[in-house]
Amino acid sequence: MSDENETHQTSEAEGAYWRENIRLLVTLMAIWFACSFGAGILFRDFLDQFTVGGYPLGFWFAQQGSIYIFIALIFYYVVKMRKLERKYDLDD
Repeated sequence: MSDENETHQTSEAEGAYWRENIRLLVTLMAIWFACSFGAGILFRDFLDQFTVGGYPLGFWFAQQGSIYIFIALIFYYVVKMRKLERKYDLDD
């Protein structure tokens, strides 16, 4: 009986871990989509009023900004996943 209860608790913990992991991934990908597609394409005309390094901001987001944001999101993901793994006792 004890093994069955322990397996059930492990299964619940794994499910909760994966739900939080997927929620984090979806959130970060939505942010990246909003920055790359939204700033680089949808709001380009508005953003082109402003400049970064002599280039229109909409162009900058389409060419460079979305890449920088993606890299920042990767670092954020690493930090959050370390906390999440510690929370569910999955860290090495």
